[in-house]
Amino acid sequence: MCLHGWLLSGRLWQPLRAELEPQWQIWSPDLPGFGLAERPRGLQPSLASYGRWVAEEARRQAAGRPLVLVGHSLGGSLALHAAGHLEDQLVGLVQIAAGGGVYQPRPFRTVRRGGAAFLRWRPRWLAELPGTEALRSPLTAELRAARGLLACSMTRGAVQQLPALTAKLQVPSLWIAGERDQVMEPRYVRHLAAYSPEHRFELLAGAGHLPVGRHAAPVAALISTWLTEQGLGGSGAGASGAVGEDDLLPALQSAASPRS
Repeated sequence: MCLHGWLLSGRLWQPLRAELEPQWQIWSPDLPGFGLAERPRGLQPSLASYGRWVAEEARRQAAGRPLVLVGHSLGGSLALHAAGHLEDQLVGLVQIAAGGGVYQPRPFRTVRRGGAAFLRWRPRWLAELPGTEALRSPLTAELRAARGLLACSMTRGAVQQLPALTAKLQVPSLWIAGERDQVMEPRYVRHLAAYSPEHRFELLAGAGHLPVGRHAAPVAALISTWLTEQGLGGSGAGASGAVGEDDLLPALQSAASPRS
């Protein structure tokens, strides 16, 4: 199950799916309130609530089969919150551009304000124009879901909870950082990964915060090799691909996942 980051959608994973299927069955849903998915009544825009939703949907989709969670950016935080609810059904965790655990009041305040300003002033009419598929989720994401997840992910408590959740992992984990990622710098990915009892850290040369687009092939190779070494499946990859998420505006990237 692949979990996208803030303001993005499940289409982020299309290039990676092209590389990894049919060796592994991949499910990459739109998170509630993003993409084409509505947020169910009662689902609170918090990491804990979304983590429970991920676990419930993962169980339903997997129908008893073993699960590997793959999270990008904020989706990585949701994967950590979901992991404890999946018990023995979870057999592995892959984190891409997901890290943090270090509370930084001033940078977080700046990102919160920038994210809130974007949500308030975003030109939603652009989503109606042809050829803007990659921008539609940022432009049309539900306000409450987007604002709530951004705010709650940068509270002191939420940030300090990430190392504790990582330390509780009972499964092997793979952490991939983009060498040129200026949103979630590699040192923060490495920092959080170190709390995981059985982890591997990989630095992807030349990649930024959205490596599953232009760098889908090397990301898939890292994941495929790691899964095989964990005894979770075969090896090999299909054709490479790319979508427009890797070309999102720098302002969106800087708000997508602060170092939380």
